[in-house]
Amino acid sequence: MILETKRLYLREMNQSDFPALCKILQDKDVMYAYEHAFDNDEAQQWLDKQIVRYKDNGFGLWAVILKETDEMIGQCGLTIQEYNNKEAIEIGYLFQKDFWHNGYATEAAIACKEYAFVTLGVDEVVSIIRDTNIASQNVAKRNGMTEKERFIKHYYGVDMPHLVFSINRN
Repeated sequence: MILETKRLYLREMNQSDFPALCKILQDKDVMYAYEHAFDNDEAQQWLDKQIVRYKDNGFGLWAVILKETDEMIGQCGLTIQEYNNKEAIEIGYLFQKDFWHNGYATEAAIACKEYAFVTLGVDEVVSIIRDTNIASQNVAKRNGMTEKERFIKHYYGVDMPHLVFSINRN
């Protein structure tokens, strides 16, 4: 276990999490900000990328487990992301649609922010969010973040405006 909150714990994902991960990445409603639900190969590449991040960086997107049922309901964690020719530690989150609107994303994101500041000693964390993804923007705001910058991200041949939300340790 990496982190624990009142209702959740976060741990590294492994291959046995693939079916639960697919419930997230293969749901077009969950993946609307990407304009692309993943196929099995893309979902496997996503999982493999997290496992490499754990080894290379000591962090990545972690499985979010609901304590009450011991079920993986989402993923949340820290990744190194580039935007506007800068590199930053980002808090990212994606949850199964059945678990939306229960505060789980905010709870996990706040825990990841504290982990970044206290355990990793970073001075700033960001969340990079598509301009149309109001729900994720609201999670960032509840995590104490404010909009810092805007940029265009090119993904699957589409230009997607993104907002960078940020918070500093102090």
